[in-house]
Amino acid sequence: MPAWAMIPFGVMLLMIALGPIISEKLWESNLTKLIVSLVLGIPVVVFMLVKGLSGELIHTVFFDYVPFMVLLLALFVITGGIHLSGDIKAKPWVNTLFLAVGFFLASLMGTTGAAMLLIRPVLATNQQRQYKIHTVLFFIALVANCGGLMTPLGDPPLFMLFLRGAKFTWFATMWAEWLFTGGVLLLLYFIADCYWYYKKEHWTALSADAREVEPLRISGKLNFLWLAGVVASVAFINEGFIPAMGAEDAPVYMKYLREIAMLVFMGLSLLTTSKKTRYEDNKYTWAPIIEVAALFIGIFVTMAPALMYLEQNAGKLGFSHVWQFYYSTGLLSSFLDNTPTAVAFHSMACGLPESLEAAASGLLVHGDGVVNGINFVANVPEMMLKAISIGAVFFGSMTYIGNGPNFMVKSIAEESGVKMPSFFGYMIKFSLIILLPVYILGQIIFL
Repeated sequence: MPAWAMIPFGVMLLMIALGPIISEKLWESNLTKLIVSLVLGIPVVVFMLVKGLSGELIHTVFFDYVPFMVLLLALFVITGGIHLSGDIKAKPWVNTLFLAVGFFLASLMGTTGAAMLLIRPVLATNQQRQYKIHTVLFFIALVANCGGLMTPLGDPPLFMLFLRGAKFTWFATMWAEWLFTGGVLLLLYFIADCYWYYKKEHWTALSADAREVEPLRISGKLNFLWLAGVVASVAFINEGFIPAMGAEDAPVYMKYLREIAMLVFMGLSLLTTSKKTRYEDNKYTWAPIIEVAALFIGIFVTMAPALMYLEQNAGKLGFSHVWQFYYSTGLLSSFLDNTPTAVAFHSMACGLPESLEAAASGLLVHGDGVVNGINFVANVPEMMLKAISIGAVFFGSMTYIGNGPNFMVKSIAEESGVKMPSFFGYMIKFSLIILLPVYILGQIIFL
């Protein structure tokens, strides 16, 4: 695979990163995103067909893109049917508890689902306070990003690694990194919020906050059952539990049994959730998931030759240490989409000499095993897979464009009257001085 075949993939990622900056109004249109995907993707399709790589292309579209979109669609619809309302006292321990709950929920319902469920109640709780920007910033880091590390449902890059062979339960092995990062950020937030609450807030704001109290209420509770169904589908409906799903001659319904189950739970959510809860209270629209579908068809298609190139040339690119995968994945995940970034570095790790040797040894079972004292997961050294996973999830919070929920949270906060920092202001005032040192410390301790 020639190096120039990666150009459409690079251009696609640059368009996602720079599109909102160059022309925000034009880029808001989902039609614009679809046109970009088609313009960059169709030449790649033709190239792959001419090269005789139709099998790789079919696998990318039907066994990567389709499962990826079905999962996101199911989570988007089901979490969109849950509404949390109310306004309680915005004391530091209350806000910290809100962020801690969101941090935990992110691995169960996805960072997008947890962020959209909790951001409005957090803003409502803090509406009387003058100083609340820091709360939204830590919310982006904890709920919209870092909290999603523990399961493949937590963040899209993890689901893609799950599709490449990492077991559902393997992601929980990163509990120490997850707990350390979450614990440090929650502690820093609590200290900061105590300072703003007790030293800076005017007594009139605190008095209004104490008077205007409304109990928390949850509507659409049945969706938690459908959400549990999606979790169970990902965990148990796979080749590990149902070997027939992996057979070459398996019927279509068997190959897509997991996706069919998730679509059933999604349909149940649509049937059992009131229109008021979904469309009025949650202000639900289909635009965000259409945006993801339009962008990611282009990403997945243009990514196919890029992944092949990286796997074929990994040994020549100078990557051999765990920290290189951690910071490289993190850097690109900060400014580009973290899903294709994680997949790209996984492909690179598959092409390393030790990975190729392990695969050739025949000692790996479904990509897992121990060869030459190295533990392999999903056909790559386990520590490298951890570095890729953590780098993609955590560093997505370094900018507004690093992960999808970041910009959504920012927009909702601004609609509520919170004056959020600019793109570079966010980095200078928050991510570079608060998040980056925590991530570096985590790498030194764990990786």
